[in-house]
Amino acid sequence: MTITTEPRTITPLLSRRTIPRLPIQGLLLGCLLAAGHSQAEESRLVVNLLGVRDATGNLRASLYREPDSFRKEDKAVKVATLPAAKGNARFVFTGLPAGRYAVMAYHDDNMDQKLNLRFGMFPTEGYGLSNNPKVIGPPKFADSAFDLAGPETAIDIKLAY
Repeated sequence: MTITTEPRTITPLLSRRTIPRLPIQGLLLGCLLAAGHSQAEESRLVVNLLGVRDATGNLRASLYREPDSFRKEDKAVKVATLPAAKGNARFVFTGLPAGRYAVMAYHDDNMDQKLNLRFGMFPTEGYGLSNNPKVIGPPKFADSAFDLAGPETAIDIKLAY
């Protein structure tokens, strides 16, 4: 017994005519733009804290984006703590979107995680603000605000005791 079959034509579900072709350059460009966009969204902030008086307690730095949350540590975008060491210290905040920020830092001598004040107004521990503004009365966000842009921004804050 002999079985003969005729060749069959198979029609693909999607033919080459129905799938648009992207040139390889376009595909590569799209990948590069997408990768660059995701990297550009995250920035790094380096805060150099200058003039730490001694090695007692901790150093704290809090990062703010909104004027109404400024100086309210529980509403900060990020808060960082380091053991105090006489001289200078460095805080690094990573994964930040570009934008306008302000930093408040202080030397938490007694490690109670708050800036202690005399008469509710005058700091009894060393403190400093981004842009190192001259402060009369409660510090304002606008005086300390700076723009975070690019992959890294560095600022210096001088502690006042």
